[in-house]
Amino acid sequence: MDHRAKDASKVKGWGSDADPKNDPTYPMKERNDGEHAGYSWERPPQQPITVEVLHSNERPDVTAVFGTSTPPSGLSGKIRRIAFRYSESSYGHWLPLMLADRVGVVEGVLDDLKHGLFPNILAERGWKAEWGHNKGRLVLRTLARVALVSAAVAYFGSRRANS
Repeated sequence: MDHRAKDASKVKGWGSDADPKNDPTYPMKERNDGEHAGYSWERPPQQPITVEVLHSNERPDVTAVFGTSTPPSGLSGKIRRIAFRYSESSYGHWLPLMLADRVGVVEGVLDDLKHGLFPNILAERGWKAEWGHNKGRLVLRTLARVALVSAAVAYFGSRRANS
């Protein structure tokens, strides 16, 4: 028998869900589903729509409150518009959104350069913090990237030399 199993019962808070009054979901167990007859709360007033807001095609309209700091724009915006044509349950929705995020990063760097700003990629990627707290992983990831880029350069360089 594992000696840790015996000691677990002495841990403060162990078995805390045994008392239903201490169970955070307990009040939900007493529901009667009356709230499904209609809203049991007042909908907040609709936030004015002053920028393009993408919303799920599974909703009839936009939510009452939404973010406006980064409306879709550029190539990443076009990719997002395509993604929102598809259901949230499909890869056709989520994969383009992930691609749009990556494209948005590149667009942001290009926009910084266009305005004469050189982005501090080391700080923005959190490498300084990782160097302070997880040097081994940072070195391993950096070496892996260098090896991948070197292999790609060598491969494409040899193909070009042979042609």
